[in-house]
Amino acid sequence: MATWQLQTAKARFSEVLETAAAEGPQIVTKHGKDYGVIMSYTDYHQWRMAIAPGLVDFLLQPAATIELDVERTKDTGREVEL
Repeated sequence: MATWQLQTAKARFSEVLETAAAEGPQIVTKHGKDYGVIMSYTDYHQWRMAIAPGLVDFLLQPAATIELDVERTKDTGREVEL
């Protein structure tokens, strides 16, 4: 992973994005400390799906791989005067 100072990354943003797409995520530093990461949309999407798949992805999974913890509550509701 390459490291870019914030001011350099701002001035050469297109190059940072192209490098991220070709070589992987790029670290941006501010005052010598890690500040952020720039990554391609493809890398971001893969990372995002790995940590928290969306509803569509969840529903498209085969039923055997879906584990739901479903438990009915004993609550009978409340009485309401009419």
